[in-house]
Parts: sequence; C-alpha cells; structure tokens
Amino acid sequence: MKLVTVSEMHAIEQEADASGLTYAQMMENAGRGLAKEILRLAYSQDDEDMQVLGLVGPGNNGGDTLVALAFLAEKGWQARAYLIHRKEEGDPLVERLIEAEGEIVVAQKDDNFETLKAFIGTSDVLLDGILGTGFKFPLKKEIAHVMAAAKEALAESEWPPYIVAVDCPSGVDCDTGEAAAACMRADATLTMAAVKQGLLKMPAYDLVGELVVVDIGLPDDLPSWKAVQNQVADDKLAASILPPRPSDAHKGTFGTALIVAGSVNYTGAALLAGKAAYRIGAGLVTLAVPAQLHAALAGHFPEATWLLLPHELGVVAADAASVLTGNLERATALLIGPGFGLEDTTKEFLEKLLRGATLPKIPHGRIGFIQTKAGDAESERLVLPPLVVDADGLKLLAKIPDWPKLLPAPAVLTPHPGEMSVLTGLTKEEIQKDRLVTALRFAQTWGHVVVLKGAFTVIASPDGWTTTIPVASSALARAGSGDVLAGLIVGLRAQGVEAYPAAVAGAWIHAQAGLYAAKVQGSTASVLAGDVLESVSDVLAVLA
Repeated sequence: MKLVTVSEMHAIEQEADASGLTYAQMMENAGRGLAKEILRLAYSQDDEDMQVLGLVGPGNNGGDTLVALAFLAEKGWQARAYLIHRKEEGDPLVERLIEAEGEIVVAQKDDNFETLKAFIGTSDVLLDGILGTGFKFPLKKEIAHVMAAAKEALAESEWPPYIVAVDCPSGVDCDTGEAAAACMRADATLTMAAVKQGLLKMPAYDLVGELVVVDIGLPDDLPSWKAVQNQVADDKLAASILPPRPSDAHKGTFGTALIVAGSVNYTGAALLAGKAAYRIGAGLVTLAVPAQLHAALAGHFPEATWLLLPHELGVVAADAASVLTGNLERATALLIGPGFGLEDTTKEFLEKLLRGATLPKIPHGRIGFIQTKAGDAESERLVLPPLVVDADGLKLLAKIPDWPKLLPAPAVLTPHPGEMSVLTGLTKEEIQKDRLVTALRFAQTWGHVVVLKGAFTVIASPDGWTTTIPVASSALARAGSGDVLAGLIVGLRAQGVEAYPAAVAGAWIHAQAGLYAAKVQGSTASVLAGDVLESVSDVLAVLA
C-alpha cells in the first residue's frame, strides 16, 4: 500500500485524468470498489434485508458514496442517501440512485434531524462520506451539527450500524492527523488508491478502524504514481519477504545469527533477542555474552550455542573484540547492543571491533577477511557479517567518530526516539514531529537502514524508500520489546534477506505479535516482551 500526502494524491489524480483515466471513471471505480468491500465486510447472505445509509457531502467522496449506494441498491440493499450541502436536482449520481430505487433525504429539510436519527437506528451500515481528504480546519457549523446529531443517534442506538468512513473519517486533516471533536469513529476506513499520511497519525488513527485501500484503476506506469516511494506494510508485503523453507533444508540453509548482547544489569535482553531470531527461522543462534551470565541463561535456552566473552564487572570488556573476531566465520548476520549498558569498556570493545584494531595474523584467503596487499598480513581488514545495531549499542556508536563509515553497509539501526536523539542531536520532540522525514533524512545521510521505533514505526532506506507499520499499541510499550524486534531482524538477515526488507518484515511481524499478545492477555497493560515473542509463531501461521 502506498502512503501519500493530500497534495501528492491530487497530483496523481490530475495526471491520471490528463492521461485518459477521467475523474468520472476514477469515481466510478472508487464507488464500485467501496461497495464490493462493504459486501465483504457485511457477511450477509440476504441482501434484501440489509439497509445502508450514506451521509453524502458535496465533494468527491460524497460522489464515491452515491456510486456505492446505487451499486448496493442494485444488489438488493435498501439504500438511502442523506445529502449535506449537496444539491438534489441535476446531480446524475443522485438520479442514478433514485433509478436504482434508493431514497434521498436533504439535510436542510430534516427538522431536528429526526429522519437522520431514525435511519441510523434501522441501518446495518453507515457510510461516512461527508468530508474528504481536502478538509482543513475549521469545521463549518452546519456540518458539525449534522455530525453531532449522527454521533448522538449512534450513542443511543441499541444496535448501531457498522460505520464505514469513505476515504477518511469526516473532519480529519489527512496530512496532520488532527481531528475535529465531531468526528465519528469508524469501524473501517476504505481509503482510495493509497493511504493518506494523516491516517497514520494521532488522533486520526484512533478514528480509522480497519484500514483498507480501494483500487481506483490508476495505471501502474503513471509517472507520479510510480514516483511514490513511501509505503505502508501489510500481510501481503510481509509474506512476500519471508524466505522459503524447503523440505530438504538443514540448519545451515537458514544461516547463523550471532548476537552480542547482555550485561549483569540486563541479563534477559540476550535471551529475548536470541529466541526471536530462532522463532523467525534462523538455523542456528549463538549468543556472545559476558561469561558471568552464562550460568544464569543457559538453562533457559538449550537451543543456543554460546560464546563467552571477557567482562569487567559483568559488562562486555574491551578485549572481547579479539575473541569475537576469531569466531565470526560461520555467522551470516550479527546483532550488537541489546542490554549492553553504557560503560566505557564496552564502548572500547565496539570501537575496536568496528575499526578492526585487534586482529590475529591469519593465512591469506581466510573467509571473513580481505587482503589489501599480497603477503601483507598486518594490513588485513575485518569484514563483518550483515549487521544490526540496537539499544545501548546505538548510544555507544554515537561516541565513536565517523561511526557510519565503520559499519558494513547497509547496516540496520533500530533506535527508539530517545536513542535517535543521541545519534542525531535532535530533540525527541523534533524527531516525533515528522518521524518519516527524520528517519529518511538520516538513512540517506548515514547510508544505513533506519528503523525508527514507536507508534507507526518507520523503516527508511538510503535509496529513498520508506515503509510505515500501521500499528500503534501500548502492548509494545514494554521493556524487552525492542530486543525481540532486533532478534527478528537479525534472524531474517541470517537467512539471507536483504537489510531493508528484513527490517520491514521484522517490524510488521513484531507489531502484529504485540496485537496478538494483547488479545491473549486481555489487556495491553498485561503484555510482557516474552508474550510478544511467543506470539510471533501465531503471526507466521497466518502468513504461511
């Protein structure tokens, strides 16, 4: 699903019209697609008993609503249109609905909104087509009164209708996500052609319900359409990224994830990340942890292999770099940082590793090293496996000069806003103001994939592509949740998935696992990171 601003969508429609796909045809496609989705959502086998009421405003989404109403009327539904600031006479879409035996009511003729309230009380589906994506504040009083009356009727209804927002909930600014107080909360929003950016911002997101994109027939080769590089993840995208699982595979087929993590104060981080890497399909997971942690962790994770690192008071020590570099041969992906802590010795470890400062002399041609000059063992440079950096590892990176140049490109960086602030020098408020723009800016500046975590996680690639995860849930606002995400991403990288798609699929699966866990626990407040981890298999089962 593509993600666009309102101005981008207008430009796309304008170019489509100039190219031969007329506005009238786009409206026809939109209305029919809208009706077909309503039929899917209604789950009814008896169309003659179904009643639908459309709140029809003067704009294009009002036209989409009238087309959908006529289509549903032709299918046997009892269809009614409640016209708000839209002329009854001379409108071919109104006439078409009348010809299909639909009913028309004009808001200005409805004293005290009695008819509106009565129709809402008997309808199975309510289409909110009052205001579209071009809406800007303030909300006109006359329209606000209609919306308030509709909300009142919905609140009083014993069996309220299923509410479908046409393109967007009326009264939402589809760029900023601001919402008027009179907005109705939809059960589903059927948005045309592409997701509008404001629908994935608060407070609009809480009004959207299920988000479905309706095809309006835009040609795939339309230049302005092809130029859109922002997308929204869904189940189809995630499923397309997951690597195949051939029946004759062995553990080597699915790679080895090497996870450098943990400290005495954050013992569980390594465990969560390691198990997540296995859950997503890695063939082997090796945990490289301070030696002091092994006894506490090993009994909880018999599937892992272990690399015990030198430590200072329970944190990774500087001289652990040489131990790690001697054990990189089999690793097909490397995760660094979960539960590290911020001690200087761990920072020195990371810098030594990245700068290749502690390498043993080795024979020419050994896997994992590049010869810079024949016979010159002293000039050998370490080539790290595909890299994911998370949590404290990111904060430590920020202390290393020229760190973006030291990472194997493209690495995957997974900061939350606080860590992004440390990396960039921006305030968290500046970062949160426009998360997509910020993530993309620094992905291109650094040359690495950025996963800006939080509500509506944004994944940005150095080549200009972004993907937004359409999930905001407090179920994921829990210590350890990020460790699970990092483990999922490194597990996919270990299997050979490229950096950007691995980050996209990992983030989408992680978000869905959070939603699953909340359902199982019955409350977002009760979800632990381990619950999210355990729900990964449920998400994968749906994608299979």
